Amino acid sequence: MHDDQLAVPVTTVRALVDEQFPQWRDLPVRAAAGQGTVNAIFRIGDRLAARFPLRPDDPDTVRRHLADEAAAARVLLGRTRFATPEPVAIGEPGAGYPLPWSVQTWLPGTVATDDDPAGSVGLAADLAEFIAGVQSIGTGGRPFSGGGRGGDLRRHDAWMRTCFDRSEHLLDVPALRRLWGRLRELPRETPDAMVHGDLIPGNVLVRAGRLAGVLDVGGLRPADPALELVAAWHLLDDRPRSVLRERLICAELDWQRGKAWAFEQSMGAVWYYVDSFPAMSRMGRRTLARILADEA
Repeated sequence: MHDDQLAVPVTTVRALVDEQFPQWRDLPVRAAAGQGTVNAIFRIGDRLAARFPLRPDDPDTVRRHLADEAAAARVLLGRTRFATPEPVAIGEPGAGYPLPWSVQTWLPGTVATDDDPAGSVGLAADLAEFIAGVQSIGTGGRPFSGGGRGGDLRRHDAWMRTCFDRSEHLLDVPALRRLWGRLRELPRETPDAMVHGDLIPGNVLVRAGRLAGVLDVGGLRPADPALELVAAWHLLDDRPRSVLRERLICAELDWQRGKAWAFEQSMGAVWYYVDSFPAMSRMGRRTLARILADEA
């Protein structure tokens, strides 16, 4: 998926587990079904998941990042009725793999990319409950850190120019440029709140059309609360999307900003993953189609 991606064979994972966590030597190690964009995921037995960063970086920086992710996951654990991963351990480089890595609990369920629940009103209600639960945690007075999504939409202009340039052969770029020109001007009126920050189908577990759990919770942090509304556009069709909005009592400006964040994320997904991760590229296309239909 990435030009500089690290190779993580299962033999390396087996060696690292055996060396650093001998209590798990008797548990089978296997690659998890599906594909992550940030980490390679391996199962250790039935109850654990090992996550190996895919992009090269400074080991000390990665170790601090993994510790921050674990701390965030502990803050969220048990704060809603929906399952989220529990941090278990942080591993060290070795066996040819150059970075620290992490272990957390494995959550049962089917990712929403494999079981598309877009028409489920029940899922919409569950997502609204999860989002409200996350935002009830409180920021402790901390502001948005300034990195990634969740601040000023206009700070993403350079990235969007790259996305438009790379998408000329894939999408109706002139129409999308005009739409971004409107969305980027949407002001902020609501204060920062705690957000998961990446409620895309690959991070949402479902069972029988309902929310079973949420993955990739290490990004929990203060940000624009409208960032959570990407779930409305990535995961839901018209009627369930309206239910989510009603349950959250979402003001028009926040709703439009949620659309803007989903637009920004989708523009990047379409071209970046078109060959390396087609399911992610298709997610971006589908979300853009929903946004354009809503605009029309």
